[in-house]
Amino acid sequence: MPKTRPAYPPEYRDQIIALARSGRGLEDLAAEFEPSAQTIRTWIKQAKIDSGQIEGTTSDDKAELARLRRENAQLREEREILRKATAFFA
Repeated sequence: MPKTRPAYPPEYRDQIIALARSGRGLEDLAAEFEPSAQTIRTWIKQAKIDSGQIEGTTSDDKAELARLRRENAQLREEREILRKATAFFA
């Protein structure tokens, strides 16, 4: 399994996005800071989606969807446990 690094803090991403919007090149920012140019491009695109400039799924919607999927998986697991327990005690 590949190693993953902790997510960049939102303030850090916002600063990088502001620098990119001020005219700094993505490759320059990638060389100076840690994230790759593609990561910075993704952050800029997501910021545009969140601000309503372009269509797409907002960060809030993505977070809610992830939460609901986790909850759904937990409920399915609980249902399966109860189903097996019912069959065992019946």
